[in-house]
Amino acid sequence: GGAMSAAVRAGWIGAAAAAALRGRAGRPLSQAAGDSGGAESGGGSGSREAVERLVREHPVVVFMKGSPAQPLCGFSNAVVQILRLHGVEDYRAHDVLQDPDLRQGIKNYSNWPTIPQVYLNGEFVGGCDILLQMHQNGDLVEELKKLGIRSALLDAEKDQEKK
Repeated sequence: GGAMSAAVRAGWIGAAAAAALRGRAGRPLSQAAGDSGGAESGGGSGSREAVERLVREHPVVVFMKGSPAQPLCGFSNAVVQILRLHGVEDYRAHDVLQDPDLRQGIKNYSNWPTIPQVYLNGEFVGGCDILLQMHQNGDLVEELKKLGIRSALLDAEKDQEKK
């Protein structure tokens, strides 16, 4: 199973890095640094309460670098592609590059050091590797079914059987 993620990594790293640098260069320094002064006290976007609200706002929530239309890292791209394969187009995506407080807050919340992070029904599932594994072993189809989402791959398999 390593070949796919290696390919994803190799193919996307250059473009992703270039895009990330471009994005950063265009931002005023004050904004890029982020005012993390108030991060610890309740109200910020990185607070436990704020993060909790975000993970519960939709059955499928992804914290990523960039947006589904324009992922800014290979791993975030892989998560978007996996969801797309299953026909999951209706989900909430939060770009952590736009919000340093959220970026740190979501890592604290899940106790998971990396982005992207995927939540199903408010539960932390994992990052790119775990989602890829669930995709390969069929668990993702089952988890989506629990949310009342029918994976597009089921229909694809049906079409195969007909042929």
